[in-house]
Amino acid sequence: MTATPDPLAAANAIARFFAAVDDRRWSDAEAVMSDPFHLDYSSFGAGPGADRAPKDILQGWSQFLPGFEHTHHQLGNLDLAIDGDSARAQCYGTATHVIGDRVWTVVGVYHLTLRRAEQGWKLTGNRFAFKYQSGDTDLPAEAQKRMVGEG
Repeated sequence: MTATPDPLAAANAIARFFAAVDDRRWSDAEAVMSDPFHLDYSSFGAGPGADRAPKDILQGWSQFLPGFEHTHHQLGNLDLAIDGDSARAQCYGTATHVIGDRVWTVVGVYHLTLRRAEQGWKLTGNRFAFKYQSGDTDLPAEAQKRMVGEG
């Protein structure tokens, strides 16, 4: 790429990704992900980070997240560094999950990597550094039950 990198465009790619996930717009989320995509939620009890196809990641999320009535990722304190066609971003994240009047909240820091492509910035990786959770920690199991028709 020869154009000057646009930090706002990179920041907007991050915002579009999380908004698309919360709105269950899987194709829009996939549109801002590279293939492969490095996903690492190991600090939250998932297995080790790995490079995966966006379709596989989003298929898994689409079989779980709709079990909540609402999810909301609130991002803040974005620290973005661009080096040519690559970028690194760090931001605080508060993910709220809701079923009825029950709420489960997860807080941590997202460490994101991006690459500039012809069609704009794409996220190449997401490593979540878990800080704490609060609220109804039984809610993920309830959401999973709802997805298989038991809840």
